[in-house]
Amino acid sequence: MKAIRYHEFGSTEVLRHEEVERPTPGPGEVLIEVAATSFNPVDDHIRLGVLAEMIPTALPITPGLDVAGTVVELGEGVSGVEVGDRVVAMSPLDTHGGAAEFAVLAADLVTPAPRTLDLADAAALPLAGLAAMQAAVELAEVRAGQTVLVNGAGGAVGSIVVQLAVDAGATVTAVDAPQHAERLRGYGAQVTGPLDLDAGPAAVSGPFDVVVNHVRLAPEGLAQLTAYVADGGIAVSSAGAVPADEARGVRTAGVWVGPNAAHLADLVARVDSGRLALHVVDRRPLAELPAVHEDASNGRLPGKTVIVVG
Repeated sequence: MKAIRYHEFGSTEVLRHEEVERPTPGPGEVLIEVAATSFNPVDDHIRLGVLAEMIPTALPITPGLDVAGTVVELGEGVSGVEVGDRVVAMSPLDTHGGAAEFAVLAADLVTPAPRTLDLADAAALPLAGLAAMQAAVELAEVRAGQTVLVNGAGGAVGSIVVQLAVDAGATVTAVDAPQHAERLRGYGAQVTGPLDLDAGPAAVSGPFDVVVNHVRLAPEGLAQLTAYVADGGIAVSSAGAVPADEARGVRTAGVWVGPNAAHLADLVARVDSGRLALHVVDRRPLAELPAVHEDASNGRLPGKTVIVVG
């Protein structure tokens, strides 16, 4: 089968388009014919080796944490999944495997794919959706009547956080570049341009019960974000730690996403009911995955990019 792999950590030049043996599912696993995977920023960090100590992973690595495809073979003892099922899943951070024609995953990680989406586009959901679910639901516990600021709201994770918070009944202020404004308003958010941290929270009608940050900031910028959190509130960040303020009861938490089939099924249900929209900016063939990594490294990737395999 065709796959993209790398045998050493490094720049995008380590990515190779190879012919490899088709995998076989073991006990409790399923073999998926991959329709698509997607690019996530963590893919770049793992390939560079900067997470090698934190997430030990045996080389060679087939990147691609998101998988959307069709089950074609069951391992011993698998129940609840059938050959022919269209499924989505997130691989564990130390496993990967989506950038190949076939991938093996634990059966308890897969969930039926959204019926209302093209199967390839469904590959944009797992990691981004689970990170958003962790931020908005697990950590921040956003609820009706709260005020929520989402910094970096136009990105794949931020866009889903906005929709989850609006769906929960919160008043959401979405912060990002002007090109995202119309879409974010369509999700039900109030929209403002890039955050001027020096202007203070009052400039964006803050402080807020919840602040969710997806923008890489210097330590001093992260420290300024604390003031945007109301007394007793929480800041959740996927891009560096926002300092707590014990005197005001301000808590902070970091996003560290992992597979969760139950939460993924919740997200799929939201997609199929029209309560959650995915914003896929580009679709590229598997052979162009090295170029996608290169574009991401140079800041040229326009947004959520699906890698079409099948």
